[in-house]
Amino acid sequence: MLKVLTGGPGSGNGAAPLALALWEAFAPRRAMLIGRARRWPSNLGILVLDAVLVRLLIPVAAVGIAVIAAQRGWGLLNITPWPGWLETLIGFLALDLAIYAQHVAFHKVPLLWRLHRMHHADLDIDVSTGLRFHPIEIILSMLIKIAVVLLIGVPAVAVIAFEVVLNATSMFNHSNAALPLWLDRIVRLLLVTPDMHRVHHSVLRHETDSNFGFNLPWWDRLFGTYRPQPEAGHDRMTIGLPIFRDPAELRLDRLITQPFRDDTGATAASGAQCRHGGNP
Repeated sequence: MLKVLTGGPGSGNGAAPLALALWEAFAPRRAMLIGRARRWPSNLGILVLDAVLVRLLIPVAAVGIAVIAAQRGWGLLNITPWPGWLETLIGFLALDLAIYAQHVAFHKVPLLWRLHRMHHADLDIDVSTGLRFHPIEIILSMLIKIAVVLLIGVPAVAVIAFEVVLNATSMFNHSNAALPLWLDRIVRLLLVTPDMHRVHHSVLRHETDSNFGFNLPWWDRLFGTYRPQPEAGHDRMTIGLPIFRDPAELRLDRLITQPFRDDTGATAASGAQCRHGGNP
């Protein structure tokens, strides 16, 4: 899903999003508030814009940086005598931990949150939600990943494997696809599932600030940010933020300008509704 997040533009494989889109269409986990027709054009438009900007502003992606670092002996893993498989595993885990830490930072630092909240302002959550990250956030994320590759000396094969796995799992955990509860309990031991990540898109801030993992669920458990279920249940929980609840905010131009605007009037009204359990 997010090569724009993890290192390069585009999803790289149209089969996965198509399969997930069909899955959530024929076996949805919850009813949609807005639906696809009003949301998908802008969500996909953000993906295209992000991809173009990454190409223009950062011509050498993380894989290329990893090759250069290996050639010049930059980074911890490029000066160790460890076997290749171990360095690949360490590099993969380091990248996943970095994405988790980055995600936490984008929630906790007010200036970064203003960028990241566009992702959370979607009024539904499905496979397309994973594509809507503000272009400035995408550029910052790319620079963070390149810094990790240089510091750790992540092998190029680990970068490629990480991108492939994260793209697939990010599309999966943002999807509205129904997974049997017994299977969800098993899968979330190894991967972030849709039910696990959906909690993170709750309108309630203490639920928004949980379940930060995109790929591996272990960091949330390790650092105490894991929340198993939403308080209202998956069918009744409200998706999004107390602000930007006007469907007009789903337009592409409005998404781009959201970090530079506030909707203070809607904040008070929606906040009151959310505290009383209603859907804004």
